[in-house]
Amino acid sequence: MSNSFHGAVEFRNVRKEFGKFTAIPALSLDIKPGELVTLLGPSGCGKTTTLRMLAGLESPTAGQILIGGQDVTRLPADRRDVSMVFQSYALFPHMTVVQNVAYGLEAGGMTAKKSHAAAEDALALVGLKGLGQRLPAELSGGQQQRVAVARALVLEPQVLLLDEPLSNLDARLRRHVRTEIRELQQRLGFTAVYVTHDQEEALAVSDRIVVMKDGHVEQIGTPRDLYEAPASEFIADFIGEANVVDAQVISVKDDQAEVDLGGVILSLPARDAKIGPVRVSLRANAMRVRQSTENTSGVAGVIATSAYLGDHVEYEIDGPLGRIFAVDDESDTPLPEGTAVRLDLRLRGIALIPAGAK
Repeated sequence: MSNSFHGAVEFRNVRKEFGKFTAIPALSLDIKPGELVTLLGPSGCGKTTTLRMLAGLESPTAGQILIGGQDVTRLPADRRDVSMVFQSYALFPHMTVVQNVAYGLEAGGMTAKKSHAAAEDALALVGLKGLGQRLPAELSGGQQQRVAVARALVLEPQVLLLDEPLSNLDARLRRHVRTEIRELQQRLGFTAVYVTHDQEEALAVSDRIVVMKDGHVEQIGTPRDLYEAPASEFIADFIGEANVVDAQVISVKDDQAEVDLGGVILSLPARDAKIGPVRVSLRANAMRVRQSTENTSGVAGVIATSAYLGDHVEYEIDGPLGRIFAVDDESDTPLPEGTAVRLDLRLRGIALIPAGAK
């Protein structure tokens, strides 16, 4: 197989209506060759509609879609140089694994001998060498998903599309297969557009993440950008379930803001903040929870609930910031409800939310 199949993707002011309902008002997005970009968001945000328009399974109401510089807006699905990996795998149960992978090549006119040789190469790429003569039912869920990926890759598309590819796998297998998909994408350098509603999955596999809400793009950035510098309260809450709390900017100088957060003064990137009230994203793991002692530093609070989860303890804590969620991975013994505590704040995981962002 070639390792050079990749293409750029462009959405130019794309609009999609279903009757009187506007699913995508105006989408503009550029994806670079060899980049894995994830479309992330809650159900109904427009991510799957966007992927289906790219695949040619839905037609835009307005705007343009380009793949590798070619306008494919009105081309049918079978004339676009893309392959899709579906949530359900969509394998033919009566065909062997190698027959499933070779099917698209044979349908395109390649001889059985050549298509089966290419299919065996693709199976080796995804770690399934020697399993070509098995039926899909004889494979595990993770192996079946890799067959679906091999079937898509063997066509050497400009763009690989993945629609919730791990949702049918259990949690441990999801972690394993997502790592395999990411390693394969980086090794072969193909362009991929990946749809998921799972924030952790998106953070793990993506070069960039496009977070969508109600058909609009809320923020585009690297996993680190979105986690550490959310552009809105929605992003802060959706990526990693941050606490969004009130604080006060005391001063701003050289793009740094002095911020009063629950009685603790912090210096944070200003992000265009002005002196006065501000909203702050406070990650659950950006705090160290300890019992109150004579040392009165940190944000005061009282344990409202606690839960032991093996490698960490989760707390809900009442205090001047309201009720907040905190994770303590340094203690294996939960503090009981009603315990007075102090929260030592770590700068990583705390960010000002730009004014006016919701």
